[in-house]
Amino acid sequence: MSGEISPIGKRSGPGSSPELRASHADRDRVVDVLRIAAGDGLLTAQELDERLEAALSARTLSELAALTGDLPPVSATGGMTVAEVKDVVRIAGVHSGAVERLGRWVVPRRLELAVTYCEVTLDFTDAVITHDTLRIDVGMTGKTLTLVSRPGIVVDTDGLQLVHSRVKYRQTPANLDMPVTLRVELVGQKAHGRVVVRPPRRTFGQWLLRRSTSPSAGA
Repeated sequence: MSGEISPIGKRSGPGSSPELRASHADRDRVVDVLRIAAGDGLLTAQELDERLEAALSARTLSELAALTGDLPPVSATGGMTVAEVKDVVRIAGVHSGAVERLGRWVVPRRLELAVTYCEVTLDFTDAVITHDTLRIDVGMTGKTLTLVSRPGIVVDTDGLQLVHSRVKYRQTPANLDMPVTLRVELVGQKAHGRVVVRPPRRTFGQWLLRRSTSPSAGA
């Protein structure tokens, strides 16, 4: 078990003191583990909210340990660890190929986008969300910036300056009962081209199901 570290960053062993006071760093590590677990489908949105609230108010390490006791330990030698979650990621490109973040990419706290005439796609469908807010500093000229959203993700473009550009929203109807898991704030400048916010494209099976259940299908 020497290769495993508990989600609160302490090595387990007979000499550990579970009643020690928790530090801000201990709480932050547990919060990161909980968000990653929710991104992996191990926790529901309600469970995540409850555990995050308990983690932020926890006073001792034992209280924090109880919040992650039913979650897989973080491996010190393999797999995704909290250390892989970056605060700032910079994406730069000039007249290059398309820039894409697809699949299970880890969402940082802040994303710096400095591209000129490059298509950019940020797909949050299967992204691992470890923070409640993502700030995107946009410095983009030409082409299209596409954000593929999902329920629970809110995209705010009020802080974005548009120069010969426009924003197109194609989001699914909001569910008032759905908690907000990520707020994406776009700031900076988008010159020429456009910004598109849309839901994931339906698969062929989903298209058939929607078509079969629509009122016109039985007419």
